[in-house]
Amino acid sequence: MAKQKKHPTGTIAQNKKARHDYFIEHKFEAGLVLAGWEVKSLRASKLQLVDSYVLLKDGEAWLLGSHITPLMTASTHVIADPVRTRKLLLNRRELDKLSAAVQQKGYACVCLSFYWSKHMVKCEIALGKGKKEYDKRDTERERDAGRELQRAVRNKGKED
Repeated sequence: MAKQKKHPTGTIAQNKKARHDYFIEHKFEAGLVLAGWEVKSLRASKLQLVDSYVLLKDGEAWLLGSHITPLMTASTHVIADPVRTRKLLLNRRELDKLSAAVQQKGYACVCLSFYWSKHMVKCEIALGKGKKEYDKRDTERERDAGRELQRAVRNKGKED
């Protein structure tokens, strides 16, 4: 009997800046069209999503601005472009919903994270509404208050 291969699990990379800059309203799971060297680099977590966004044109979704660093050992025979445009695989209904929402003022489609789903790489994209500067400060204030509350609860029993 053949030995079962263990599939990689978990999150490859997250775009924390997107959660800071946008109110996330709807999330979608999208597949990706990747080259072999890109998958090998993703196994080594060589991915940056900081300035990535999703462009919707001609009824298709494209991921722009993501940077997959090529491994020196894996991509010796291929000329690797680390910031190439990658096609996202979505259903027609999801594409229609995204394109209708993005045409409204203030909405954008951003990539939140890359993760493994069994042996495939998936991209979590979200429909977000841009935050104003005061919204970002409010979010930071709430996060700090929650942190202080957690510290107080954790240190309550240690004061004795």
